[in-house]
Amino acid sequence: MALDPAFLEELRARTPIASVIGRRTKLARSGRNWKACCPFHGEKTPSFYVYDDHFHCFGCGAHGDVISFVMQSEGRSFPEAVAELAGEAGLEVPRPGPAQRQAEQRSRTLSDVLEAVQAAWARRLHAPEGRAGLAYLRDRGLTDETIAGFGLGWSGDGRGGVLAELQAQGIAPGLMAEAGLMRLDEDGRPKGELFFNRVTFPIRDRRGALVSFGGRILGDGQPKYLNGPETALFSKRRTLFGLDRARTAVRAARPRGAPPVELVVVEGYMDVIALHQGGFPGAVAPLGTALTPEQMEALWQVSAAPVLCFDGDAAGRRAAVKAAETGLPLLDLNRTLRFCALPEGEDPDSLLRRQGGRAVATLLEGARPVGEVLFDLLTEGVRDPGPEQRAALRRRLTEAAALIGDKGLAAEYRSTLLDRFFETFRRRPGQGGRGGKGAGAAPRPVRIAERPPLDAQATMHERMRILTAILLRHPNLLPEVEDAYCRLDLPAGLARVRAGLMDLAAAGDLPDAGALAAGLDAAGLRDEREAALATQPMPLSVSAPDSLMDVEVGQEWWHFYALLNVRQFGEDIRADTERLCTGTLDERAWSSLRTRLLAWEALRRGEIDPDAG
Repeated sequence: MALDPAFLEELRARTPIASVIGRRTKLARSGRNWKACCPFHGEKTPSFYVYDDHFHCFGCGAHGDVISFVMQSEGRSFPEAVAELAGEAGLEVPRPGPAQRQAEQRSRTLSDVLEAVQAAWARRLHAPEGRAGLAYLRDRGLTDETIAGFGLGWSGDGRGGVLAELQAQGIAPGLMAEAGLMRLDEDGRPKGELFFNRVTFPIRDRRGALVSFGGRILGDGQPKYLNGPETALFSKRRTLFGLDRARTAVRAARPRGAPPVELVVVEGYMDVIALHQGGFPGAVAPLGTALTPEQMEALWQVSAAPVLCFDGDAAGRRAAVKAAETGLPLLDLNRTLRFCALPEGEDPDSLLRRQGGRAVATLLEGARPVGEVLFDLLTEGVRDPGPEQRAALRRRLTEAAALIGDKGLAAEYRSTLLDRFFETFRRRPGQGGRGGKGAGAAPRPVRIAERPPLDAQATMHERMRILTAILLRHPNLLPEVEDAYCRLDLPAGLARVRAGLMDLAAAGDLPDAGALAAGLDAAGLRDEREAALATQPMPLSVSAPDSLMDVEVGQEWWHFYALLNVRQFGEDIRADTERLCTGTLDERAWSSLRTRLLAWEALRRGEIDPDAG
């Protein structure tokens, strides 16, 4: 019996899930949520978490709302669970009206049609007319047990044999058309079987009910794969092939020490079936389209971190980008995605047959988080970007992170992506015309103390803080020092400030220090900004000026930058001096060079002790 969604929402709202679950297992507070030892599998360390509106076990994968908990824990049907909870909440379960009863009856009728067709096609696969289809499946390595378990069949030649068999059972062509099994003419009348000369694959919903079919043609016909059309039972964007089996396998109790079953998304029917046969029963596949938000929601109802497995070619990379962009707005603290790429020219079926289950297991064990994969996908082909490319790429990364609905999680993703951006595309000696062997004599080196500072890391971090503080007070300096600043391996808090500063600069939102502070605070970086501007004594072996405004700001910035790596600073000046002599130094670079030369001379004169660097 189908129930009004509004009634079910009210029932969930009136039934605190923690109180219901607390009857079966002892709950303990974990921040805003609750945790416990899972009631569905034996464990000693709690991995079962209860949130505001759902529960999830990170051990066995059990997941659902308050209704599904009652169903799973007490073995009740959906109507029984609803009736029990409604009685406790003081609600009356609505009775279905005539229209609803008629729709339910129609659905049952279409299900009967599909089951009758499935039985006919399964028989035909093992009859003489299905010899080619059966040979194809066996050549692909499928056992008779697997073929029967998945209900694979043969649709016949389309000359009316299946239609006649069904009509003899009282199933009219109109019902077959409603079930998605026949083609229609321009007037909407059935005119022929949709599936013919194809190996058939039953498509079931997550409960295991038959809702449609897919078919693969043998030979050169097109389309190679065909799915049934949308019907009252079948929605392509909401259905995943194999989810009913995968759901059961992921949630099943495992022997002690056995690894969990991974929920893994692959591309096609045969990949799913081959993986199930090969010992990977968590495999599912979309139905010939890119993953949809509805399918991702269905995945997360089974596993908090499903693995998306794509081919290693260009098409597979495009599919991975599309899947990541679809999934990002749906991520939260309790659900994410992982990715793995197949070797070039392989699909899961071929990899399993050629290299065995160990190769597939290794591939899945190496699945990478969505943030890491997304960075690689969005920066693919970028080697040594110029300023325009860097700005465009940085914007693309921040826009990708901004897709995430959870603001706190979005900020963490943005920080992670931009940290990798600065690390990956920081200029190094010998790049971009800077330094390198044989490039001429450097300025007279400044002696660096052989004895390291008493607290070298704290000293280095404090200098990085000062550099950031100068830019927060004088954002107009950023264009001159941006490249050098982006080379630094900043601590996490300063790196987040830098990422926010770069975002605002790219958007043209840095007219003054006040606007910069407001922009960073609006981005959730107030604490980091205030820490960067902290005025506690600096653990430096130099005497810093009382006010950074007492000297020329740019020179002061370069002073502290030079102290982080005096040798590199000298090599950079040498490289730019050579460019000046060859006439390849632009006006902005010349302005920066003049300021850096003043800082260099200050170092040489001992105005700032280089032994501290």
